[in-house]
Amino acid sequence: MKKTTKAILASLCLFGASVAQAVTVTDEKGEFTINKTPTRVVALEYSFVDALAQVGVSPVGVADDNDMNRILKEVREKIQPWQSVGSRSQPSLEMIASLKPDLIIADPSRHTAVYEELKKIAPTMMFDSRHESYQDNLQTAQKIGDVVGKSAEMKAKIAEHNAFIAKVKANIKVNSDSVIYGTSREDKFTFQNNTAYVPTFLAELGFKPAALPNNDKALVEINLEQLVTLQPKWLFISHYRDESIARKWEAESLWKAIPAVKANHVYPVDQYVWARGRGIEASKIMAQQVEQFVNQK
Repeated sequence: MKKTTKAILASLCLFGASVAQAVTVTDEKGEFTINKTPTRVVALEYSFVDALAQVGVSPVGVADDNDMNRILKEVREKIQPWQSVGSRSQPSLEMIASLKPDLIIADPSRHTAVYEELKKIAPTMMFDSRHESYQDNLQTAQKIGDVVGKSAEMKAKIAEHNAFIAKVKANIKVNSDSVIYGTSREDKFTFQNNTAYVPTFLAELGFKPAALPNNDKALVEINLEQLVTLQPKWLFISHYRDESIARKWEAESLWKAIPAVKANHVYPVDQYVWARGRGIEASKIMAQQVEQFVNQK
């Protein structure tokens, strides 16, 4: 009888432990619940890798666009090597399945079409990394920390990061100056509207991000005339190609009508940090660069 009682109590303890481990967070699909702490995570966006790295969780698979160096060095240094699962836009479902993950973190702007297939492989949560704001990105990082059993650790990391950003803000005086961040390819310039990641990050530092009237999209293609109309005092550009359209604009007289150009406040910045990083490590680097730009003599 005693043995039976002990066995029942042991089973109840195990059941209680499994229930206690269940975690629910909100994602782009509503509520996401996982019943155990995942140990084999596949991340399909760079920012998700950054979040995992903050709390010492090494993903087994990453959509790194077949180039591990696209993940920031500062992130790579915090995690173990991973298996590439292909591009972010078209990750290999076969490769993902072969890794036997117990959690997949995906982005609806890229992976909605394969969401049901991903769910058949492993529990899949979705966060809109491409279009979320800086603050939303930090909230996403916290949710990822919650799901991988590192809630307290992530909370501490974010608090530490917020203190760092506040210190940088105190060291620069931009007085709500208007600012634009954009990416430039051969034939198009993509403006990040004031709801996008980089502009909302720059707002944390005291800038006032420019906004397109009557347009709430995070990423918008604009021409030189529209750029001039926005009258930015600071202009940060990631050139995706050497012969980018923004570099061609530099030869036009209209370019010189931009306040940032007149003040010599136009800065080329790395696309992998500014446009694609979208995480704690990326924003830390961005803050340091902005501090250097603003305070240079």
